[in-house]
Amino acid sequence: MLRNLLIGQRTISTASRRHFKNKVPEKQKLFQEDDEIPLYLKGGVADALLYRATMILTVGGTAYAIYELAVASFPKKQE
Repeated sequence: MLRNLLIGQRTISTASRRHFKNKVPEKQKLFQEDDEIPLYLKGGVADALLYRATMILTVGGTAYAIYELAVASFPKKQE
């Protein structure tokens, strides 16, 4: 019973227990530079990989949808 009472007294806090360095000013400088790199690729290698994966999935999904529409539009002949 005492344990349940102590657990019930814990407060929920939104404050973090760890203190992290504020990286926002560094990121603002990086993203505001005018270096002809598209914004969606300024994050480095991870952004480039995510962009390429997204494009591959989008093009592949579109091609598959068109293929399935073509297959569905020509019904199979009854023998």
